[in-house]
Amino acid sequence: MTRYGQMFGPDITFLGVDRCDLNDPGSYAGADVVILGAPFDGGTSHRPGARFGPNAIRQTCYLPHDGSRPSLAMRVDALQDVRVLDAGDVETYAGDIEGSLRAIEDAVARISASGAIPIVLGGDHTIALPDATGVARHHGFGRISMLHFDAHADTGHIEFGHLHGHGQPMRRLIESGAIRGDRFLQIGLRGYWPGPDILDWMADQRMRSYEMTEIVHRGLDTCLTEAYDIALDECDGVYLSVDVDVCDPGHAPGTGTPEPGGLTSRQLLDAVRRTCYELPVVGVEIVEVAPPYDHADITAYLGNRVVLEALSGIARRRRDAAEGTRWDPSQPLLDGRRPE
Repeated sequence: MTRYGQMFGPDITFLGVDRCDLNDPGSYAGADVVILGAPFDGGTSHRPGARFGPNAIRQTCYLPHDGSRPSLAMRVDALQDVRVLDAGDVETYAGDIEGSLRAIEDAVARISASGAIPIVLGGDHTIALPDATGVARHHGFGRISMLHFDAHADTGHIEFGHLHGHGQPMRRLIESGAIRGDRFLQIGLRGYWPGPDILDWMADQRMRSYEMTEIVHRGLDTCLTEAYDIALDECDGVYLSVDVDVCDPGHAPGTGTPEPGGLTSRQLLDAVRRTCYELPVVGVEIVEVAPPYDHADITAYLGNRVVLEALSGIARRRRDAAEGTRWDPSQPLLDGRRPE
């Protein structure tokens, strides 16, 4: 692993967690989660800038970078209750898509093989191909499902004369067999792409896509419950892919392809938390945070909180499994009464 140092910002870890080096297996032995930066935006079709996303996600917080974040909702401190390490950034170059994707895939596969859950900070959505493939190399091709939050299906075929880009990774994952098409669940699609030919291909793969109109009509929780049932059928784990543009641009302006009419930040955070609490998540990515288009760090803050909600869900799931308890989201933090 190469640390870029000042190229994309200060050489820091996620909110002050300990470092590890993927070239030294002993440095991440026993880790529960390893955070990895993938500062690649060479696959963008509109506005680049997501190469600066990993650094922004790591540091954008008004609290001390002390490796501790107790969750008010879930009553866990994910950065303390599970062992979370940061491996720094994969060395990528926007002019070499194939080489960058190979480097990312190998890094993610190394993390998965160690028994840790990789959480990848993008970068544009091109990295979903190596991220999910790296996880599948350990857990088995066709043995993990995909829960994909995005405004766009990312199932294009050849765009701008290339097989790889941020509008194509989901097709490549299905074609390779890493993820089954009938275990591919998409949440938040909307807008004016893709066209009928791509939708026909998606239908042939038996993909399930929840467009925003359906989510508004049926309710996000209902759609998620249905998606979870599909995701767990004949699969051993779930890969969670979050494109920040699933949120309305008013909640996430700092992204390359904003599409009006999306989820609120509250809906996304609740969904990520619920997913990581209720499902056996084996990998997570947050992509398309592009600081050059952000305003007042709104999107960077959201990306940081997506990671924390995922970690808190994982930590609470493990605590409840060990203690035989179950988290109750309706439980008040304080009810105004003094303890007896």
